[in-house]
Amino acid sequence: MKHWTILLAALLLSACASQAPLAPPNENLFRDQLFGAAPAHVNADQIFALSAAMRQYAKDEIRAKVHGGNVQQTLFNALYRKSQLKLDYDSAMTRNASQTFEARAGNCLSLVIMTAALAREMDLTVQFQSVPIDENWSRSGNLYVSSGHVNLVLGKPRYDVNKSYDNQQYLTIDFLPPPDLGRQQATPLDERTVVAMYMNNRAAETLAENKIEEAYWWARKAVVQDPAFLNAYNTLGVIYQHHGNGAEAARVLRHAHQQAPDNTVFLFNLAQALRDLGQSAEAQLLTQRLAKLEPYPPFHFFNQGVQAMRDGDFAKARNLFNRELDRSPDYHEFHFWLAAASFRLGDLHTADKHMKLAMENSTNRSDHDLYTAKLDRIRAHEAQPQGTP
Repeated sequence: MKHWTILLAALLLSACASQAPLAPPNENLFRDQLFGAAPAHVNADQIFALSAAMRQYAKDEIRAKVHGGNVQQTLFNALYRKSQLKLDYDSAMTRNASQTFEARAGNCLSLVIMTAALAREMDLTVQFQSVPIDENWSRSGNLYVSSGHVNLVLGKPRYDVNKSYDNQQYLTIDFLPPPDLGRQQATPLDERTVVAMYMNNRAAETLAENKIEEAYWWARKAVVQDPAFLNAYNTLGVIYQHHGNGAEAARVLRHAHQQAPDNTVFLFNLAQALRDLGQSAEAQLLTQRLAKLEPYPPFHFFNQGVQAMRDGDFAKARNLFNRELDRSPDYHEFHFWLAAASFRLGDLHTADKHMKLAMENSTNRSDHDLYTAKLDRIRAHEAQPQGTP
């Protein structure tokens, strides 16, 4: 049976991320001897480091254009105006500051890290923030990933002696603001948590690439960086599972579960780890608790829809994909599969509509290109509805 495991991307900002710091992690949670030596690049040194090109940009395109005005606004303009940095959203990987600047693209954590690095070069203070939003789920292979949202506030220059509050001196930088951001109460984040989030993201991403040993070291360092960031323990436990270390996985996942008993992700992964170890009675108790907390977990209807597609029941599949879209209306893969089901039912208009939405909602360039090609094929077969998109 294929196992599905759930990762919490470092962008997921649950209550546990803002709890009082926990005690340093128990060294018994780590099993370094099971993995190779830590790669040299798995560290925090380069996360906020500026490249020579970034320093030049800060000098020529920001500092030189302040002209006695507001340095925060000048940086703000450079980030938001397409005529300047021309930044794009790209979820393919979590980049550090210099990588994001070079690619002119990144996910929201990457873009926030790059912005913070440029702001500090301009002697501005920064405050990282978590923004509560509905859970945003995606998948990579047999990994489910939940992500949330971060932004940052640009403050006054560090050398500014005027300590009085002036809301004109503070600007929020948010690359993908939720529609109801104005009603959300953002929570300040320590830099150590942001660094742990970056490391946790890299752990999840390298695990998805089957680079399990590198993933271990990223997750381990995320735990050490901020022991209160429980999502890193979950990632570490999932890595142990994929490496075949069931007892170690259960130990780490139990630690996360004990700190946040109602976290459904921790419950799911711990129950699976215990089941793999043959501890079916405890696993069943956790599964029952999970069912009460979350009767229809993420991708529940989607997975049923995929099975219906395999069974050739395209009408049933279409209904199930619509139910999943009711919960996550912007997830590209749900639109793609609804387009596929509609195509098989001969409904080319709906297939065209949802393949276009899949393309528009894709969060990396490879998916965008794939959906564009699929959309072209649908349109090319409008007179031949018996094909496959």
